[in-house]
Amino acid sequence: MQVPEKDIETQKAIARSIREIVVSRASPSYAYVDTYGCQQNESDSEKLRGMLVGMGYNITYDEFEADVAVINTCAIRENAENRVLGNVGALVHAKAAKRSLIIVFCGCLAGVPETVEKVRGSYQHVDLVFPPNALWRFPELLYAAMLRGTYAYFADGVKEDGAPQPEIPHGSTLKRIFVTESVEGAIIEGIPSHRDMKIRAWLPVMYGCDNYCSYCIVPYVRGRERSRAPDAIVDEARVIVSAGYKDITMLGQNVNSYRDGASGRDSFAALIRRVNDINGEFLIRFMTSHPKDASDGLFRAMSECDKAARHIHLPFQAGSDRVLSLMNRGYTQAEYLERVAAARSFMPEIALTSDAIVGFPGETESDFEETLRLVEKAQFDSLFIFIYSGRPGTPAARLEDATTREEKQARFDRLNDLQNSISKAKHAQFVGKKTRVLVDTQSRDARYPLKARTNGGRLVHLLGEADLLGSFVEARITHCNSWSLFGEVW
Repeated sequence: MQVPEKDIETQKAIARSIREIVVSRASPSYAYVDTYGCQQNESDSEKLRGMLVGMGYNITYDEFEADVAVINTCAIRENAENRVLGNVGALVHAKAAKRSLIIVFCGCLAGVPETVEKVRGSYQHVDLVFPPNALWRFPELLYAAMLRGTYAYFADGVKEDGAPQPEIPHGSTLKRIFVTESVEGAIIEGIPSHRDMKIRAWLPVMYGCDNYCSYCIVPYVRGRERSRAPDAIVDEARVIVSAGYKDITMLGQNVNSYRDGASGRDSFAALIRRVNDINGEFLIRFMTSHPKDASDGLFRAMSECDKAARHIHLPFQAGSDRVLSLMNRGYTQAEYLERVAAARSFMPEIALTSDAIVGFPGETESDFEETLRLVEKAQFDSLFIFIYSGRPGTPAARLEDATTREEKQARFDRLNDLQNSISKAKHAQFVGKKTRVLVDTQSRDARYPLKARTNGGRLVHLLGEADLLGSFVEARITHCNSWSLFGEVW
């Protein structure tokens, strides 16, 4: 979808109008943005904060101080949804303390019809609901929420939705705005970002996904793949570097399927090379990758670019070819392991991380044993393991699932124990050696007041002074466990 320039200018004009209102108030106005889910959601929240700052709001981390509270949600797993809705429910207390508080429910859950109906029926203190692809319309929608006494439904335009009116207490100023929008989405440049972190920065390069894995809701709430223009990405990367950021993560639901829209070429490797050519001291990371698009050209570019981190996150999800087919992953165990071998042939030192799902509908004990075998062969540096969670609207949700929760938990525990032993053995190889790290966070642990990351993304608890934040330093690793390294500045 190509958004007309006049519509974009309209959003900017509305944002200026809101700013005039907000800055004219007797006391400062505050906005609270709470984020759940993946790095793409984190990046979207940076844009939400950027727009709110542009509209005159100060950022707060206290929902009771806020005049606008934005909940940016994740739809990947049922547990995440339950946690989000629990916290949204708790905002009723902030609303009671400040009746003028505008509560916004957005992100991936706002693109799931079943969840939207829950919010409509049971969370009547929520004022505004919109899905990810309507983010660029936030000024317009917030302005509508500021106009009291309206119950509207936004689709192609503004109209009454015909739904039953909520019961509104006498004298209430409650209004509720729900947005539906084509999931095809659009690429909108120029939305400002307000980044909380001063060292690490997210850099979106594409949106949406074309893979339609049978368990995944993302294509239904974020739409089909669409890539930003390479010049726009490189220009933003230059701004990020000039602002002093040291760790840049290029983002996409399937980042290595990035295509230059002008040429249509497989150009993610070329994009890495262009960002690598920017002057400055920084690391390039990216996520998340799909094995089918992890090409030799990508691995060659990583190996030849001095700023490209020697790390790739390459989800495999299951070791059984039968389960991979049910998941619609598009590769076999052998093909996945061939990609692992190819990556290590270009970069023997590469850190490899992955995702795995246990308890997928129909997974047998024999299928699970194949997952264990794949992990033994791949020797991941770390692994994120999830018990399958069915999502309404996905093909997998219709599959029969006879495996008990206890069996799924037992498989999770076995896989977790295996990976922990592999991770600890890999970390032990660092003990007594020096390695270059980026100091990126202060810690609450007085014994190790700093946190840092190796080039491969390993967490290092570090002895050192706070003035090292944002610096690349040499660290000597003194000991380790399955999850991290411990060291001191050398």
